[in-house]
Amino acid sequence: MTKHFYLYIDECGDQNLESFSPTFPIFTLCGILVAEDKVETLNQQVRNLKKQFWGEKSIILHSRDIRKCQNGFEILFDLNIKQQFYEAINQILAQNDVYVIVSCSIMKEPYIRQFGKLNDVYGQSLSFVIERAIFCVDNKNPEGNGRIYSIVERRGKREDKALLSYYLQLLDKGTYWVDSMRMRNRMESFEFKWKTDDVIGLQIADLVAYPLTRYVLNPNQVNLAFDVIKPNIFQQDGKIVGIKVFP
Repeated sequence: MTKHFYLYIDECGDQNLESFSPTFPIFTLCGILVAEDKVETLNQQVRNLKKQFWGEKSIILHSRDIRKCQNGFEILFDLNIKQQFYEAINQILAQNDVYVIVSCSIMKEPYIRQFGKLNDVYGQSLSFVIERAIFCVDNKNPEGNGRIYSIVERRGKREDKALLSYYLQLLDKGTYWVDSMRMRNRMESFEFKWKTDDVIGLQIADLVAYPLTRYVLNPNQVNLAFDVIKPNIFQQDGKIVGIKVFP
């Protein structure tokens, strides 16, 4: 049976290559691949969690706000509520049959030495994320014609226009590992959404991106959040290929 998939894409860090903190010299683009028959399951689970902790109040899950207990997450200053919240969100994120992680992390210092400061690290990362999403769908649906519907958080007119242009180039030219015909056969659409649109998949991608990025920066550091999501990282032949570190 043919399955279609939704690829929700969010970022951690920024694209700035001119000035960045030496303690966080990285940009990560994180994709969450969800089969169409799992989307509503994931959406309902997160809606139930929000209702449990915020009632009817509208809230957007955002990793930075959660960590800093701000912009609606002040309730997490109560340590009992914080523990309950983390247990609830970890239960959702730990499900390894609902979503798959495909990501690319750009290490800024070696990237600048090799390519300079003018390249678009977001576009570069997108090509790796889409490649891995296609590999994953090929594995899950080798004989079908499953399509990928991409959803990306809006950043601004100029940035969104540039990213859409990069995506269209991928469809036209392909990549080293995925030719243009294979790319066009898998990729169905590329849509932008605002954070305020309350797209659950984008919020999950945001929550996953930070611990994944911390892992890439320091794989030996204690990272309990990464341990929760690790089983969901795309694997091929028993090898993790869902985390691309470049260069």
